[in-house]
Amino acid sequence: MPIGLVWLGWTLVLAVVQLFLTAAACRQQDGLQWASSNRDGNPPRYTGMAARLKRAQANLAETLPIFIGAVLLSWVSGRYSPLTGWGAGIYFLARTLYVPAYAFGWGPVRSLIWGISMAGLVLVLISLL
Repeated sequence: MPIGLVWLGWTLVLAVVQLFLTAAACRQQDGLQWASSNRDGNPPRYTGMAARLKRAQANLAETLPIFIGAVLLSWVSGRYSPLTGWGAGIYFLARTLYVPAYAFGWGPVRSLIWGISMAGLVLVLISLL
Protein backbone atom coordinates (compact mmCIF):
# COMPACT_ATOMS: atom_id res chain seq x y z
CA MET A 1 0.00 0.00 0.00
CA PRO A 2 1.39 3.44 -0.88
CA ILE A 3 2.58 5.50 2.07
CA GLY A 4 0.08 8.26 1.26
CA LEU A 5 -2.77 5.84 1.88
CA VAL A 6 -1.12 4.77 5.13
CA TRP A 7 -0.94 8.43 6.20
CA LEU A 8 -4.59 8.79 5.24
CA GLY A 9 -5.46 5.85 7.47
CA TRP A 10 -3.55 7.36 10.39
CA THR A 11 -5.26 10.69 9.80
CA LEU A 12 -8.62 8.95 10.18
CA VAL A 13 -7.37 7.43 13.45
CA LEU A 14 -6.35 10.93 14.53
CA ALA A 15 -9.88 12.17 13.77
CA VAL A 16 -11.35 9.49 16.04
CA VAL A 17 -8.83 10.26 18.80
CA GLN A 18 -9.72 13.96 18.56
CA LEU A 19 -13.38 13.05 18.83
CA PHE A 20 -12.77 11.14 22.06
CA LEU A 21 -10.48 13.79 23.54
CA THR A 22 -13.04 16.49 22.82
CA ALA A 23 -15.89 14.45 24.25
CA ALA A 24 -13.92 13.70 27.42
CA ALA A 25 -13.06 17.36 27.95
CA CYS A 26 -16.66 18.43 27.34
CA ARG A 27 -18.04 15.79 29.72
CA GLN A 28 -15.93 17.29 32.48
CA GLN A 29 -17.86 20.53 32.02
CA ASP A 30 -21.37 19.39 31.11
CA GLY A 31 -21.57 16.04 32.89
CA LEU A 32 -23.09 12.76 31.82
CA GLN A 33 -26.63 14.02 32.42
CA TRP A 34 -26.36 16.45 29.51
CA ALA A 35 -24.53 13.93 27.34
CA SER A 36 -27.21 11.27 27.86
CA SER A 37 -30.15 13.67 27.48
CA ASN A 38 -32.06 14.62 24.34
CA ARG A 39 -30.02 17.84 24.41
CA ASP A 40 -33.06 20.04 24.01
CA GLY A 41 -32.49 23.67 24.82
CA ASN A 42 -29.29 25.63 24.72
CA PRO A 43 -26.09 23.60 24.75
CA PRO A 44 -23.53 24.29 27.45
CA ARG A 45 -20.96 26.98 26.76
CA TYR A 46 -17.59 25.26 26.86
CA THR A 47 -14.54 27.09 28.08
CA GLY A 48 -10.82 26.49 28.33
CA MET A 49 -9.40 23.28 26.96
CA ALA A 50 -12.81 21.82 26.08
CA ALA A 51 -13.60 24.83 23.88
CA ARG A 52 -10.16 24.73 22.28
CA LEU A 53 -10.45 20.99 21.56
CA LYS A 54 -13.87 21.56 19.96
CA ARG A 55 -12.35 24.24 17.72
CA ALA A 56 -9.41 22.00 16.81
CA GLN A 57 -11.82 19.20 15.93
CA ALA A 58 -13.92 21.55 13.80
CA ASN A 59 -10.78 22.77 12.08
CA LEU A 60 -9.80 19.22 11.13
CA ALA A 61 -13.33 18.62 9.83
CA GLU A 62 -12.89 21.58 7.45
CA THR A 63 -9.88 20.15 5.63
CA LEU A 64 -10.23 16.40 6.14
CA PRO A 65 -12.69 15.84 3.25
CA ILE A 66 -10.34 17.67 0.87
CA PHE A 67 -7.39 15.61 2.12
CA ILE A 68 -9.28 12.32 1.80
CA GLY A 69 -10.47 13.19 -1.68
CA ALA A 70 -7.07 14.34 -2.87
CA VAL A 71 -5.20 11.27 -1.61
CA LEU A 72 -7.80 8.84 -2.96
CA LEU A 73 -8.07 10.68 -6.27
CA SER A 74 -4.30 10.57 -6.71
CA TRP A 75 -4.40 6.81 -6.23
CA VAL A 76 -7.38 5.95 -8.44
CA SER A 77 -6.32 8.34 -11.21
CA GLY A 78 -2.83 6.87 -11.40
CA ARG A 79 -1.24 10.20 -10.46
CA TYR A 80 0.11 8.98 -7.14
CA SER A 81 3.75 10.01 -6.71
CA PRO A 82 6.30 10.47 -3.93
CA LEU A 83 4.98 14.03 -3.66
CA THR A 84 1.60 12.61 -2.65
CA GLY A 85 3.23 10.57 0.10
CA TRP A 86 5.30 13.47 1.36
CA GLY A 87 2.32 15.80 1.37
CA ALA A 88 0.13 13.29 3.17
CA GLY A 89 2.84 12.67 5.77
CA ILE A 90 3.36 16.37 6.38
CA TYR A 91 -0.38 16.91 6.68
CA PHE A 92 -0.78 14.06 9.20
CA LEU A 93 2.21 15.01 11.35
CA ALA A 94 1.24 18.67 11.44
CA ARG A 95 -2.39 17.83 12.26
CA THR A 96 -1.14 15.60 15.07
CA LEU A 97 0.94 18.46 16.52
CA TYR A 98 -1.98 20.85 16.00
CA VAL A 99 -4.11 19.09 18.66
CA PRO A 100 -1.85 19.82 21.67
CA ALA A 101 -0.89 23.20 20.20
CA TYR A 102 -4.56 24.22 20.19
CA ALA A 103 -5.49 22.43 23.41
CA PHE A 104 -2.74 24.11 25.41
CA GLY A 105 -3.13 27.51 23.73
CA TRP A 106 0.22 27.76 21.95
CA GLY A 107 -1.07 30.72 19.87
CA PRO A 108 1.42 31.64 17.13
CA VAL A 109 2.96 28.14 17.12
CA ARG A 110 -0.49 26.70 16.47
CA SER A 111 -0.90 28.94 13.43
CA LEU A 112 2.50 27.92 12.11
CA ILE A 113 1.60 24.24 12.51
CA TRP A 114 -1.69 24.85 10.71
CA GLY A 115 0.24 26.46 7.85
CA ILE A 116 2.52 23.45 7.62
CA SER A 117 -0.49 21.12 7.45
CA MET A 118 -1.90 23.25 4.63
CA ALA A 119 1.43 23.03 2.80
CA GLY A 120 1.17 19.24 3.03
CA LEU A 121 -2.35 19.37 1.64
CA VAL A 122 -1.20 21.60 -1.22
CA LEU A 123 1.56 19.11 -2.05
CA VAL A 124 -1.03 16.35 -2.35
CA LEU A 125 -3.16 18.58 -4.58
CA ILE A 126 -0.15 19.48 -6.74
CA SER A 127 0.53 15.78 -7.23
CA LEU A 128 -2.81 15.60 -9.05
CA LEU A 129 -1.63 17.96 -11.79
